[in-house]
This record gives sequence, structure tokens and C-alpha cells, in this order.
Amino acid sequence: MKFDRPTILFLLLAGFFIANAIIAEFIGVKIFALEETLGLAPFDWNLFGQSGSLNFTAGVLLWPVVFIMTDIINEYFGKRGVRFLSYLVVGLIIYAFVFAYLAIGLTPASWWVGIQANQGVPDMQAAFAVIFGQGQWIIVGSVTAFLIGQIIDVTVFHRVRRVTGDRMVWARATGSTLISQLVDSFVVLYIAFVLGPQQWPTELFLAVGTVNYVYKFVVAIALTPLIYLGRALIDAYLGPEQSRTLKERAAAGA
Repeated sequence: MKFDRPTILFLLLAGFFIANAIIAEFIGVKIFALEETLGLAPFDWNLFGQSGSLNFTAGVLLWPVVFIMTDIINEYFGKRGVRFLSYLVVGLIIYAFVFAYLAIGLTPASWWVGIQANQGVPDMQAAFAVIFGQGQWIIVGSVTAFLIGQIIDVTVFHRVRRVTGDRMVWARATGSTLISQLVDSFVVLYIAFVLGPQQWPTELFLAVGTVNYVYKFVVAIALTPLIYLGRALIDAYLGPEQSRTLKERAAAGA
């Protein structure tokens, strides 16, 4: 079977989009200290009567990449391409967690439980369950925020595109990401930690959400050149005529 270049491009973009989203979900259980990772002194923020350092989920390493790829897919394959992949990702994330929970429920081999004791992990079954058995409220919050964020991203992207045409790529790409990430940052926390069993107070919810969004805002701006780089590489791969055809079709909502 022979695939044409647009089909190969869509498969490559879709593969990385899906892989990044699923990996981000699973590595998101780790919380890291940004300042210490960068070798900087702790930055003590103070918002809404709350204070703390810059601690983030490891998932932030990949979520910006997911949203950049959203904009690139939007550019060449339009709303239908992004929405199809977004719904597919949500389904696959749920599918992955179902099997993670099934794997947790399997009776561990007795020799395996303590096999890493000399590495500081006395109970591999407990470690496996903690790492892969994320709370249901967190999972629901994450996939809900992702889906809402994607819908907002694709909507804003095309509304800006109608005004700017093929110009000002940064306005529709980075702009749509900044707006969608604003919603994403607060929705996931609200579902996972306000509605969930932890019952965060409003002040903590607003403070953590704001810090998370500021981080995503800075990263989105910093990664804007990658959108232009990706666009240039894709245009070179497709050729000017095929590239223009795909963009026009995407802009028209075909």
C-alpha cells in the first residue's frame, strides 16, 4: 500500500500527538521542583494569601508540545483533524488507565515484590500501584480539561485565521494556545482537587492555577519559533502547491 505525502504527514503528526498526550498523563504523577532542577534559589510566590515554590507535574514537559502539534495539525488538516485526534486521545487515555488498573490488580510474584529493595524500593507492588494508579478524580479532571482546551484551541485558531488569513501565524497559533491553556490550567485543578476528595479552598485553587498558567504562558511564548520551524519543514516536504491546497482546505473547514 502506497501513501501520499499528506497521508504520511497526518500519520506522523497524529502518532506524536497521541504518544505525547498519553506519556504526559503517566509521567504527570511526578512533581518536580523547577528552581532546584535549574540550579536556582527557590522562588517563593505569594498569591491569594497562599505561598510556595515552583513545583509542577512532570507532564508539563510534554503538554506544550501537544498544544504546538495541535496548532500545526490545525494549520494543515483543520478542525476535523484536531477534533478527531482529540476524541481519539481521550479514548486511548481511558483505555490505557483501564489496563493500568487491571495490571495493578494482578497478584504480584512474591520474588518480584522485594527485587529492588537494595535500590530503596522495598515493595514494588506498592510502588507500581502508586505510580500507575492515579486517582480517578485526577484522571477525569485531566481528560476533561484536555478536551475542553482542545475545543477552545481549535475554535480560537480558526476565528483568528479568518481575520488574518495566511499572515500572523503566531497570532492564531500562540494566541489560541494561551487562551486554551488558561482554561485547561483551572479546569483540571477544579475537578481533581476542588470537587475531588481533597476539597481545596478557593484561595489555594486560584493560587496554584495562576502559577501553573504563568509557567505555561512563558513556555508557549518561548516555543513559538518551533511553530514556524515546523511549518517551514512541512512546506518543504509537501511542496508549495500541495501545502497551499491543504491549508486552504483546512481554513475552509473541509
